[in-house]
Amino acid sequence: MKTNQEPIGILSTGLYIPQSFMTSREISQRSGIPQDVVEEKLGILRKPVPGEGDHSCEMGIRAARQAIDRAGIDPAEIDLVIYIGEEYKEYPVWTASLKLQQEVGAANAWAFDVALRCCTTVMALKVARDMMAADQSLRTVLLAGGYRNGDLIDYRNPRTRFLFNLGAGGGAILLKRGYRRNQVMESHLITDGSFSEDVLIAAGGTRQPLTGEALERGLACFDVPHPERMKQRLEQTSMQRFLTVIDQSMTKSGMAGRQIDYLAVLHMKKSAHDALLRELGLGQDQSIYLNEYGHIGQFDQILSLELAQAAGKLRDGDLVVLVSAGIGYAWGATTIKWGEWHEPDQPGNG
Repeated sequence: MKTNQEPIGILSTGLYIPQSFMTSREISQRSGIPQDVVEEKLGILRKPVPGEGDHSCEMGIRAARQAIDRAGIDPAEIDLVIYIGEEYKEYPVWTASLKLQQEVGAANAWAFDVALRCCTTVMALKVARDMMAADQSLRTVLLAGGYRNGDLIDYRNPRTRFLFNLGAGGGAILLKRGYRRNQVMESHLITDGSFSEDVLIAAGGTRQPLTGEALERGLACFDVPHPERMKQRLEQTSMQRFLTVIDQSMTKSGMAGRQIDYLAVLHMKKSAHDALLRELGLGQDQSIYLNEYGHIGQFDQILSLELAQAAGKLRDGDLVVLVSAGIGYAWGATTIKWGEWHEPDQPGNG
């Protein structure tokens, strides 16, 4: 744990959710899965889907502008812009961070893109915090991007039904050096490349170019070549890796035990969500299940934070953990000391 660096806090967040939604009934009709299974097992009542103009980078721009407005800063103060949206965006080979930088007015910043599927926000928080610790010139950093991987789902393919929750939206986080509220502490990530080709889109890369025939065969959508093998291996490892990244993030942040007040966790099937809370000894009121939003990729954690703030679930001094997982496979967690945070009294002190 670094002890002598200036605190780095979350100055503000931003969120963009499209106005259009797909309901559980529509998912049922398109997939053939009974509506009660969609709602109770997959955990989806509805999910946002992109409307006209809701492109990936554009949604990130809208979220970023909101974060900047909430913070009340001049965008010229931003030193670095990190694009945390998906690779699926307006153009196939394109550095989206540069467009986002231009549109929000971050004229004095430099910018780059990062990607780790639905672990991108957690990974980018680590990258940004470590960069700010190493480079004193980075005082204000913007993380932002958009997500609409729901476009890449073929509801007729039962092998990908665990992805039927994919939606659309954008998110942003502004980090500030010396800001003592909402302090971003340490992160921990695990990646397992043995899953790297278990979930993929077959056509559109160099192995198989995108052709009319490939489109007709559904090869431009997500697929799982060996679903039972992947499911079995994930069941053996995933829960323990969630717990490991959470525990290691907290330990590296100087926290003893699982003193979590709020868990900002990605959308997953309801049974897995409940099992994770049980393993951590948390109640249902210490997290929010995103069944009215589905899975907006790496922006679930930002969405969860915003919903928790609106519901009055976050108080000064709370210990918040952001938790994510992404196909590939990756697991990640970041610990945050929420609000105005004071170190608890130690035994024998005071």
